[in-house]
Amino acid sequence: MQFEHLGARPRIHPDAVIAPTAVISGDVEIGADCQVLHGAVITAEGGPITLGANVIVMENALIRASATNAVHIGDHTLVGPMASVSGATIGDEVFLATGTRIFNGARVGERSEVRINAVVHLRSVLPPQSVVPIGWVAVGDPAQILPPERHEEIWAAQKELDFPGYVFGIDRDTPDLMVQLTERYGRSLARHDRDVRLD
Repeated sequence: MQFEHLGARPRIHPDAVIAPTAVISGDVEIGADCQVLHGAVITAEGGPITLGANVIVMENALIRASATNAVHIGDHTLVGPMASVSGATIGDEVFLATGTRIFNGARVGERSEVRINAVVHLRSVLPPQSVVPIGWVAVGDPAQILPPERHEEIWAAQKELDFPGYVFGIDRDTPDLMVQLTERYGRSLARHDRDVRLD
């Protein structure tokens, strides 16, 4: 399914294959010989998304750009089932395994591997040819790669990266943080009520 969103339409190379149950919405460019499998969602929420050549987006993966963070996924990259890429730059020949999460402003260097259920956090920079082990977290610039049981160290780095401020423009110490966040984000997402289905 393809949708025009905020006046922008997907641009899909004629050699790309898009499953009929995938959703492609807005300012999305998909390169030659890409494969987008069933249930995948690629949605440009105000910023562009570019997939290079020979990118594979597997079942139920989510790729989302925002007005402040575009997405670029380099050539010959695989985005595994149920993986999520939000407002990040992914280099060429990267492997994002099942269930990985790549957050806004992150950069994953070429030929890196982010293994099953691993995370590259907000604004974190993973150098080329890095490996984030199964379930581990990469956080910071340059990224520290830490096991999940080192939560206090992860949180110390993550707090400085300011997720609510960077992604939503809201101070973490706001007393009604989640009220403001959900209302602001809800208004932004409500713009989908004007989408036009193209296929």
